[in-house]
Amino acid sequence: MNISLHIKYQTNWGEEIRVVIDNQEFASNNLIKMNTSDGVNWSVELQNTEWNNTFYYKYIVWKDNQIVREEWSITKRQIQLSDEKNRTYKVYDIWKDLPEDAYYYSSAFTEVFLARKHESYITEKCKKGIVIKAIEPRVNKNHCLAICGNQMTLGNWNPKNALIMSDINFPEWEIELDCENITYPFEYKFIIIDKKTKELIAWEEGDNRNIQEFTQQNNEVIVMTENNINFGLSPWRGAGVAIPVFSLKSSTSFGVGDFGDIIKMVDWCVKTNQKIIQILPINDSTMTHTWKDSYPYNSISIYALHPMYANLQKMGTLIDNNKNEYFKTQQKILNKLDLLDYEAVNNIKWEYFKLIFEQESNKLFKSEDYKEFFLLNKEWLQPYAAFCYFRDHYNCANFHNWATHSIYNRYDVEKLCEENSPIYNDISIHFFIQYHLHIQLLEATNYARTNGIVLKGDIPIGISRNSVEAWTEPHYFNLNGQAGAPPDNFSIKGQNWGFPTYNWNVMAKDGYRWWIKRFKKMSDYFDAYRIDHILGFFRIWEIPMNSVYGLLGQFSPALPMTKEEVESYEFDFENQFLEPYIDECYLTQLFGTGTEEIKKTYLEPNGIWQRYQMKSNFNTQRKIEAYFNENTDNENIEIKERLYTLISNVLFVKDNINPAMYHPRINAQYTYIYQTLNEEKKIAFNHLYDEYFYKRHNGFWQEQAMKKLPQLTQCTKMLACGEDLGMIPQCVEWVMKDLRILSLEIQRMPKEYSLLFGDTNKYPYASICTFSTHDMSTLREWWQEDDILTQKYFSSILGHNDSAPKIATAELCEEVINKQLSSQSILCILSLQDWMSIDNKWRNQNFEAERINIPADSEHYWRYRMHLTIEELIDVDSLNNKIKGLIESNHRKN
Repeated sequence: MNISLHIKYQTNWGEEIRVVIDNQEFASNNLIKMNTSDGVNWSVELQNTEWNNTFYYKYIVWKDNQIVREEWSITKRQIQLSDEKNRTYKVYDIWKDLPEDAYYYSSAFTEVFLARKHESYITEKCKKGIVIKAIEPRVNKNHCLAICGNQMTLGNWNPKNALIMSDINFPEWEIELDCENITYPFEYKFIIIDKKTKELIAWEEGDNRNIQEFTQQNNEVIVMTENNINFGLSPWRGAGVAIPVFSLKSSTSFGVGDFGDIIKMVDWCVKTNQKIIQILPINDSTMTHTWKDSYPYNSISIYALHPMYANLQKMGTLIDNNKNEYFKTQQKILNKLDLLDYEAVNNIKWEYFKLIFEQESNKLFKSEDYKEFFLLNKEWLQPYAAFCYFRDHYNCANFHNWATHSIYNRYDVEKLCEENSPIYNDISIHFFIQYHLHIQLLEATNYARTNGIVLKGDIPIGISRNSVEAWTEPHYFNLNGQAGAPPDNFSIKGQNWGFPTYNWNVMAKDGYRWWIKRFKKMSDYFDAYRIDHILGFFRIWEIPMNSVYGLLGQFSPALPMTKEEVESYEFDFENQFLEPYIDECYLTQLFGTGTEEIKKTYLEPNGIWQRYQMKSNFNTQRKIEAYFNENTDNENIEIKERLYTLISNVLFVKDNINPAMYHPRINAQYTYIYQTLNEEKKIAFNHLYDEYFYKRHNGFWQEQAMKKLPQLTQCTKMLACGEDLGMIPQCVEWVMKDLRILSLEIQRMPKEYSLLFGDTNKYPYASICTFSTHDMSTLREWWQEDDILTQKYFSSILGHNDSAPKIATAELCEEVINKQLSSQSILCILSLQDWMSIDNKWRNQNFEAERINIPADSEHYWRYRMHLTIEELIDVDSLNNKIKGLIESNHRKN
């Protein structure tokens, strides 16, 4: 059997087109060079007598012994082959670039929203054939693509007699025609018809397609791929709900949501015409076994799932009836709580884990399903289990402080994980739990997919410095730095997450393998994902280890300024701008009558009249923090915060790599030292500041992102969404648009700095719209935070002429929700709290209990729970009918 491949593609000097073949027959030589005489038209002939039924391949551009460019390949190129060994296939291809509507090709659409039962493919056995392929994902399960044209076999332009194309490789469609039944010139169009009635749904727009006569031999098949199909269909738009798994509550919950509860949440979404459930990170965050581990963005593993999300009933029933009754009693007690008791829930679940492990592990470990799971996941599973053992053995998650194994050794860990290891049971219980979590989450995922609901996961930007990854792969991280975010609406002092930053240079050397493995693991369970703080792939806010808050941070990577550059803005640079500016006036402002005591305890003169510097044992925020750790009364906390402010009172910070270069301090205009400048210097500094933060880095950061994000967002079929909030450089929009990453639009956090509120009518289609995130107050709480602001919203956005109500009534909340749903965003995902706000009877009367996180509080307790069970929610027809009606009236039902 022969296959000849032809593609037209303009290459640059020194480049060549090669074919990557994904068939076993070419395992030893799967990179085939193509031939050309003009650098545009490329071809190659392949011969094999033992082909499988399907031939898989893709094209790349090759230069200097490496890939310099490759076509978009989320949908594999494939040719269905006949059983006849003497057939020849001539394939005429078009280079695949990332399509404008790439989101429709994601698994969220092809396997869930627009999923279909594929028709079997039958290859015609004609002497001369022509295979026509077309890629069209936007055909719903009740419709199909057909071809209609000026041939008898194509219905002579009568849609009723058109030929239905096969969708076996959806979203690719194809059909093989017998060329002996075709007369040339051959004209046709693609149409969409109802699968059952054959009624016409839509003709493709534009001129007729035409094929001139081919010169064909017997047993030769011409394969052509068509593109640029446009049916003028209305854009697909859907709606969904955002809720953390820990917040779910059903009649069978154990005081916390579990993966079984996701299945029940799917049922509610189906009933209300919602299409997507967005959750927060679900990885194991157990470090201290206290409530402080409730922070879901600080996990100890990027792969392991949190044990508390296991549904105990699905793990098996204990033989001991007395113990069963004990756990049933505990379940009822914990499930009555309004908020999550993290410690109590995890303690009681671990009691159960140990008992069910002792009872069931031997049987489970012999099963084929478990063996397959272990084999596929042992690369991360064994280090994770060992980490958990040592964390508990030494009562410490900071591996640097372990008496043994503080430096990871793979061989030693593998020995500990063997069955003859003296601590095998302590290790393997983690294998046992992770297996159950895997099958439970997979069950929920498959149930959601079957019911047309997408699960959307969350990929945190950071990893904990006390984590499996920091222990096993420290070369990927800068453990001497800490990541965070500059000041924004969430936190005026900036956020310090404490995470190490990434060593992107090292990661690039192996093609970002660490990230690609992470994304691929996530695709086992999710068809869409949120990239937490997508700005981290452009640059991260890196904070010195001696800082508590984020104000003294700098972007990394960045382009710091020399002294000469600073002075080119007509701003005279002085070394004193790098040190805290402390004088009598500022001290009096901060400490009032307590100034003398402050000077005596924490300060010393710096040699300039009425100017001071911090004493050496108090000259960093971390030193001050340590000093006050044992003195935490309210008065001392206030003093500590003001001392932090003193230390942050600088105009510039030194570059972390080259201390002879500088960065303007973020929000420097709000400092006391800035106020001491004369007007001329203030104007010069403002010019320098604006250039530095808003213009200087656009091209540089765009280049950084484009080194990483194309590979990561295209290594799976998941729908990519980016959390692009905060201090957003212009290049972020460029990159997200180029890579078809959905943006996040929040009306009360507009991206145009001149606006108070975003205009939902102007949101881009490639976006996700919401009103509240887990880091924000809910709609009802926000309404009571600032009367002046909500009055402006009430008047300018909702169009009312009277005074805004003091509380957010159900009717007002419905108006706000409807405004979000009416946007053109492809998805409108609202928090459960905001959905429920539209019904006075069923919403939580204590709206303050609905807050999930306060970013400014680094030790916030994440414990929000639904106030109704999911079963009760499903039965609340008044609320559900409202939600259903709002979704339908805004054309988001699909």
